[in-house]
Amino acid sequence: MTATLVEVSALEVAFPIRSGVFAGRHGAVLRAVDQVSLALGRGEVLGLVGESGSGKTTIGRAILRLLAPTGGSVRFDGADITGLDRAAMRPFRRRMQMIFQDPYSSLNPRMKVRDIIGEAYVIHEIGAPQDRVGMVSDMLQRVGLLPDAMDRYPHEFSGGQRQRIGIARALAVGPEFVIADEPVSALDVSVQAQVLNLLLDLQQSLGLTMLFIAHDLAVVQYVSDRVVVLYLGRVMEVAPSNVLYQQPRHPYTVALLEAAPTPDPAQRRRHVGLRGEIPSAFNPPSGCVFRTRCPHALPDCARIVPELKEVAPGHSKACIRDDIL
Repeated sequence: MTATLVEVSALEVAFPIRSGVFAGRHGAVLRAVDQVSLALGRGEVLGLVGESGSGKTTIGRAILRLLAPTGGSVRFDGADITGLDRAAMRPFRRRMQMIFQDPYSSLNPRMKVRDIIGEAYVIHEIGAPQDRVGMVSDMLQRVGLLPDAMDRYPHEFSGGQRQRIGIARALAVGPEFVIADEPVSALDVSVQAQVLNLLLDLQQSLGLTMLFIAHDLAVVQYVSDRVVVLYLGRVMEVAPSNVLYQQPRHPYTVALLEAAPTPDPAQRRRHVGLRGEIPSAFNPPSGCVFRTRCPHALPDCARIVPELKEVAPGHSKACIRDDIL
């Protein structure tokens, strides 16, 4: 069995409500992430998928300690990093990096590419100053850009090229673990496949462990070994990628698959239906948070919070019903 690099246990992230209709309630909070547990083995790509507002990005930022968890724990290579201060986290920063969603806002428009990537070497004191230009050049070539790109500004590049620069920046320090937060959602469809293939090539050649966040199930299936399905801050289903797409066991997963486009017009899917919109995390439904949109909901679903239970080897779901899928 592959050794675990990242382990998240009962993670919670809550934000106090200071304004709006719920602000007057004593202790009112928005629970963005509620009791989420997941683990990534070394060299694994774990997909995290769900609709907007499900808490995917919040989980990623909490793992990297860009947000402070309000409950649970995060362990990296066996070390509990949950409560570490900024100084204590510094040695871990080089080992874990993030590729951001928007290649337009995540790059400093006032810095040339050589400084955007080279800044990582300066911060982490990597290499001699006279060697860093060559190191930047090597990173640019690794992500498919010419070395002369280092003397240009971000606005001089296309969206796909900017994301390649963002990838180079994240990988410059030689991390073991990378969180890719919807890295192709802001790109044209024509370049999405190119960037995904680049990420996969780099992940395999460098032996990276990766948490790949997306709302597009087709994208997640393409890159991931296993998939975690998230809804309103809670895990609904976990399974190997091929199993999840061939034999989904949770009604929410089935609905997401039904809603996903397929390139084959002759392919028919069993319609389940996904009613309405995801509820507000300010006031989530009682019991199973998916029950208000679930076509199989029972009266008990309003009072029972389903546990994530294994239904087959390596395949778990959070649903009180065993008779539907």
